[in-house]
Amino acid sequence: MRKKIAIVGDRFMLPEVFREKIEKACGNNLDIRTLEAAWPDEPMEFGNAALGLDKVKEYFGDPDEVVDFIGDAEIFVTQLAPLSEIMMQRLPTLKLVAVSRGGPINIDMAAAKAHGITVVNVPGRNASAVAEFTIGAILAETRLIRVGHEALRKGKWRGDLYRADRTGRELNEMTVGVIGYGNIGTKVVRLLRAFGCRILVTDPYVQLSAEDRNGGVELVALDDLLSRSDVVTLHPRVTEETRRLINKDTIARMKPGVIFVNTARGPLVDYDALYDALVSGHIGSAMLETFAVEPVPADWPLLQLPNVTLTPHIAGASVRTVTYAAEQAAEEVRRFIAGLPPVNPC
Repeated sequence: MRKKIAIVGDRFMLPEVFREKIEKACGNNLDIRTLEAAWPDEPMEFGNAALGLDKVKEYFGDPDEVVDFIGDAEIFVTQLAPLSEIMMQRLPTLKLVAVSRGGPINIDMAAAKAHGITVVNVPGRNASAVAEFTIGAILAETRLIRVGHEALRKGKWRGDLYRADRTGRELNEMTVGVIGYGNIGTKVVRLLRAFGCRILVTDPYVQLSAEDRNGGVELVALDDLLSRSDVVTLHPRVTEETRRLINKDTIARMKPGVIFVNTARGPLVDYDALYDALVSGHIGSAMLETFAVEPVPADWPLLQLPNVTLTPHIAGASVRTVTYAAEQAAEEVRRFIAGLPPVNPC
């Protein structure tokens, strides 16, 4: 009997890529149906947006439509479609959910365990993309790429940026502090080492790799990192411990004129405190890729500051992220069909 697989992709994680990778891994003797959601052209929702979805942090898709689409499928593959307790009660044949993202935050995990549904994910799926983006973000600030670009678009030739008192600095003379040494932080460190900068890392739950230790990377306490770094870049997970990690007090411990980069998550930062530090000049400039509220309001004060570069949470978006995540999800489907344990159970 052919396994029934329901795929809800979107305009980033394309359903046809999921199908291609699953068929390559598992063969063609499958009953696959696909659906394409409108994200990211339409915004996702959050767990308090609909009745019964309070255990789902963020998602995209109407719950009733998702349930009707999954139907009698045993395997469900998705990126953003929600699965709540109420939805699972209506899906008695569902046994495996493959979520093609770093965390299954669109799934009620407690309900999945209660219903005997295995949930798998793709940790580190976009780590390489975010790490590369972070290096670009740092360079945009240290080498005044944004400043020169914005001036030239307005018809102003900033030849004064060649003045010794206004020009940028090279990374090889700077100290870069990396907060968080997980999938992304380790890749950021590896890329930074090529620039010859001094690299400090803080993460209370990990040890440096032998490669990084031998390369001169230092594992230090947070206060030490903040006081010594010319650039501070964020890469921890959001936990109760790290929520608003960057706040008035921690900003005060940073070097005057520090460059701050956040390509991680918005809740890590107190943006009111960051705004004050950018206005005062204590933080020289910032590159912000994630925010407390997304999309950001059009009248958000940080949008008006001249010493801030902003992008709309796109660091993890790359073609390779799509293919890699689909390949990993397909491997989990293959293992499930073969009766093997999952690689990345949640």
